[in-house]
Amino acid sequence: MKTSNIPVLLLVLLYINASTEWPTHTVCKEDNLEIYYKSCDPHQDFAFSIDRCSDISTHTFNIRAAILLRHNIKELYAKLNLIINGKTVLTYSETLCEPGLSKLIFCGKKKGEHLYYEGPVTLGIKEIPQGDYAVSAELTNEDHDIVACAYLTVKNYLEY
Repeated sequence: MKTSNIPVLLLVLLYINASTEWPTHTVCKEDNLEIYYKSCDPHQDFAFSIDRCSDISTHTFNIRAAILLRHNIKELYAKLNLIINGKTVLTYSETLCEPGLSKLIFCGKKKGEHLYYEGPVTLGIKEIPQGDYAVSAELTNEDHDIVACAYLTVKNYLEY
């Protein structure tokens, strides 16, 4: 991303939406795979993209994500829920940042700082089974403040 695009991105992230919800963003919509996300934090949206959705089936793929921090990240906790037909079928949580343990490059960042990540991500699974999925993801800090929150919708019709 060019430096000249950062102010535009910041304006988009700071834009006050007149509605009560953030819009649903399309990450990709290819022949057999669709991914959408929406911020569930009423105060902040964020930017997220994948280079090519078809790369998801290759186990490691490149993403870009950006957000302006509203809270400090001394400690950071992730909680993910997999929801199928309105029922939570899997819950996963992990500590990402804490004193002496920093799994991410942005551990220790302060309120008001801009976070931008561009690089590879590995899901840790070999394939996403066919079907429609909803994923709830929430990142909270040591004060239980929401750092980022999203609802993801994944529609996978790929045959492996």
